[in-house]
Amino acid sequence: MAQALGLDFGTTNTVLATADGETTHSMAFTSAAGTSDSMRTALSFMKDGRLRTSALKVEAGHAAIRQFIDNPGDCRFLQSIKTFAASALFQGTLIYAKRHTFEDLMEVFVQRLRTYAGNNWPSDVQRIVAGRPVHFAGANPDPALATERYNEALSRFGFPEIHYVYEPVAAAFFFAQNLKTDATVLVADFGGGTTDYSLIRFETVAGKLTATPIGHSGVGVAGDHFDYRIIDNIVAPQIGKGSHFKSFDKILEVPSNYYSSFGRWNQLSIFKTSREFEDLKKLVRTALEPEKLETFIDLVDHDEGYPLYQAVSATKMALSSADEAAFDFGPLGRGGHRTVRRADFDTWIADDLARIEGALDDVLEKTNTASTAIDKVFLTGGTSFVPAVRRIFTERFDSGRIETGGELLSIAHGLALIGERDDIAQWTVQ
Repeated sequence: MAQALGLDFGTTNTVLATADGETTHSMAFTSAAGTSDSMRTALSFMKDGRLRTSALKVEAGHAAIRQFIDNPGDCRFLQSIKTFAASALFQGTLIYAKRHTFEDLMEVFVQRLRTYAGNNWPSDVQRIVAGRPVHFAGANPDPALATERYNEALSRFGFPEIHYVYEPVAAAFFFAQNLKTDATVLVADFGGGTTDYSLIRFETVAGKLTATPIGHSGVGVAGDHFDYRIIDNIVAPQIGKGSHFKSFDKILEVPSNYYSSFGRWNQLSIFKTSREFEDLKKLVRTALEPEKLETFIDLVDHDEGYPLYQAVSATKMALSSADEAAFDFGPLGRGGHRTVRRADFDTWIADDLARIEGALDDVLEKTNTASTAIDKVFLTGGTSFVPAVRRIFTERFDSGRIETGGELLSIAHGLALIGERDDIAQWTVQ
């Protein structure tokens, strides 16, 4: 029987896995949205007349997205909860007049996963092994605070042991199961909010896999930033970014902070109830291009954030295999249908790519490791399919050393395997 539960609590998706010897299994979750072995890291809260006054109908994952879309205006939706973990500025959020801390939100999310798992949830778990990024996302992240919050949330489930492993280390361990010889492995883990690197030496001693960590590095840039670059260059100009309004005898630019909410589509539901949104509505009267701001307001009022996210994701995915891709988003009218060139996309994400490559330089320089000394490079995460990202590695390492696979599952399965080991302390973050 499995003694450990591997928890990959991701910015975009969450996966849970167990191990039985060298065999791993993803936990299946059954909700109103169907059955899946991964869950969107999202929550929705809605009042339900069939429940007592203080109770809320809570869903997670795709069921949360469906509840939000089916009940616009009546549902509070939260996504990418992980991005708040290391932020001292985030002290909680009000949900129907009740304050929820990060710990509360993480607990509710894991509780929903346990409910969706039903009998698949193991009853004899002695350890939960949670992944954590090398560098958390956000400005001035505090990793100690994030660990404290994780501990508080997970301890509420009564796990006897709670351990933390760097996410790329877990991915490396999963990948290393298939190594035929001793090897120095570089793992690049591209999540939704962070890019993390781990450099590890794997060796087999007396038939047992051992590892020597060589170095780690990371940066708070990943796939979500690429999505935002598409929005910022295609959508934002059509809804008023860069346009102007008249204030007394001055012509001023519409504040750019109004458009930061488009970085994450669910933020639009929060923006909808903010003072900033009310201020934006007032700007329409003095705007030089009022129709653009009116379109912005309509997108927010009609909860078009998720359809926009789908359209952007579809374009980004298509650009991974084609030089051009269609962007189709009807609510923008004629401006919502255009062709996006990969060359333009690469230009938009150039600064992000530089930071991702800079973190790679950092781990190699700190460890004094030459590219030629690395035997295998393992790329994991959906953003690894972006051609401009892959070029960072193909220009340094020959194709025979680069491998991919298990983009959604490798971290959770690696965590579960590590959780079964007697030498778990060797792998965990102290």
